[in-house]
Amino acid sequence: MAVRRSPVPARAVALVLHGGAEHGAGAVRPWGLAYLRMVPFARALRAAGARHGLEVRLLRNRLRGWNEPALDPVRDARWALERVHAESPGLPVVLVGHSMGGRVALRVADDPAVTGVCALAPWTPQDEPVESVRDRTVVLAHGTRDAVTSPEASHTYARRAQATARSLARFEVAEEGHAMVRRPALWQRLVVGFTADVLGFPAGDGLPASAWDRPVDARLRIPL
Repeated sequence: MAVRRSPVPARAVALVLHGGAEHGAGAVRPWGLAYLRMVPFARALRAAGARHGLEVRLLRNRLRGWNEPALDPVRDARWALERVHAESPGLPVVLVGHSMGGRVALRVADDPAVTGVCALAPWTPQDEPVESVRDRTVVLAHGTRDAVTSPEASHTYARRAQATARSLARFEVAEEGHAMVRRPALWQRLVVGFTADVLGFPAGDGLPASAWDRPVDARLRIPL
């Protein structure tokens, strides 16, 4: 786990989780695309939040796959949260995950330190449980051209989880695919804005804080 500490006393932690595959026993290498895809998000969070006391941690999983029933990336994320508890006790945590990492973030949101989850193009199968996001602030975002994880599945998950979460919004990123390469600045703005909003840091351009001004039934298909 790469740890970027704040130059001022830490007030919160952002834990960034990368994607993977349904099955895979191969080791995750630091040059793997799924891992590298999240490096710019960790850097953007540090650039925006370090002066406000944000500590950023980027986890690299042991294995590439979800690997039911072992749930290897869930175990890795639990380990990372245990490290946060031991090394930065008492600090609130925001989880940021992409694809499989989004699913992991939603699964481990029941950790008592977690206050918010930002799941990007999350892998959310039909039976994905929603109890873990109870009383958490949750944002999901999905590209309208994603052919790897289903935008409609994340919408179904959001609809089921809406009554369980403290607050939940879901964004639809136009003309974007799974890799988030067409509009990278927008994805980063979303993550940084969400993290600032949840932690009470100075807001940037109001994205996604403005989502909470919408009626609850209009929060699941917010166009970007």
